[in-house]
Amino acid sequence: MNPELVISPVSSKADFKEFVDIAYRLNGGDPNWVPYIRGEMVELLTPGKNPFFDHADVQFFLARRADRTVGRISAHIDRLALAQPVEQGMGPGTGNWGLFEAEDAPTAHALIERAEAWLREQGMTRVLAPMSMSVWEEPGLLVKGHDHPPTIMMGHDPAHYQGWIESEGYTTAKRLFTYDLDVTKPFPPLIQRIVQSGERNERIRIREVDLKRFDEEAATILHILNDAWSDNWGFVPFTEREIAYTSKKLKPLVRPDLIRIAEYDGEPVAFMMTLPDVNQVIHKLRGRLLPFGWARLLWWLRKPTDAQMRVPLMGVLKRLQASRMASQLAFMMIEYIRRDATARYGSKRGEIGWILEDNQGMIAIADAIDSKVNKEYRIYEKPL
Repeated sequence: MNPELVISPVSSKADFKEFVDIAYRLNGGDPNWVPYIRGEMVELLTPGKNPFFDHADVQFFLARRADRTVGRISAHIDRLALAQPVEQGMGPGTGNWGLFEAEDAPTAHALIERAEAWLREQGMTRVLAPMSMSVWEEPGLLVKGHDHPPTIMMGHDPAHYQGWIESEGYTTAKRLFTYDLDVTKPFPPLIQRIVQSGERNERIRIREVDLKRFDEEAATILHILNDAWSDNWGFVPFTEREIAYTSKKLKPLVRPDLIRIAEYDGEPVAFMMTLPDVNQVIHKLRGRLLPFGWARLLWWLRKPTDAQMRVPLMGVLKRLQASRMASQLAFMMIEYIRRDATARYGSKRGEIGWILEDNQGMIAIADAIDSKVNKEYRIYEKPL
């Protein structure tokens, strides 16, 4: 007889440790899984440290069989998401679950059903998942691209999770794509002409960020982001505390030549953020920072070499998005960063995204520079 499966809320330090640890045990055999730095994961899950908890109600659950942990899930309600328009994906009555790990199908089904029950108890009528934990962290389930590791700030899930989730009645709400780009090749002639035209326009200035004014520059970027993405599906605005928190977390990865701000008549109107893919190093360490992992990681952060790049965020102020100016600024920023990434960091490839499946403007830009889809993530939905 199989031991009984028990789903219980995380309620102690020992439970919390199990919640963190099980991801390493269940995924450790996957050569393409990139282990989280444990301290980073603990901070992500801790109220008072991660400002997501300022506007979210979160409950963690563990699955145990005969006192052995066999799965985990979070259920959460983002009150800022509840305030968004329904037509943008979130809205009243929408809860989420995420941080999903399961050893087998029965465990997966029991965990999902427990998360749904908790959301119903809180008055939710619909679920969007997986979200681990907000749309700005790791949204969606990887369904294509399991054959290579994820880049920084992107998730990696076992392929069989898709079937387990869909068998619970979940349907696709939105697909998210990442695009792979060979940055050693010049862009097509048309794109080069667009960039050259922008360079002749005295009203346009593409500049590097100024690290001496890091907090001010971060606030400028996130102001543009909140405006540029405000009509996007799934959008939830950044709070002031989240701006400060995100800036602090990303500061070790920030290189002024890899983050550009576009100004028009002296006003910041667009930005592009590119980060060296620290997952290259973390993946090789397999989560072991001791005894020498820390030194290797810190050395690489000082001067990334042979670094692949990821563009996690870019945006143009909403009032310009329907204009030719928007794509011209995007191509200029991409080209300037491409040049510096190859010349200064030995980059050979970059990844752009994620990009929503119906973001026609960004998809057109990705297609124009000959980048190709290399991963697909899905966000699922289900009425409760």
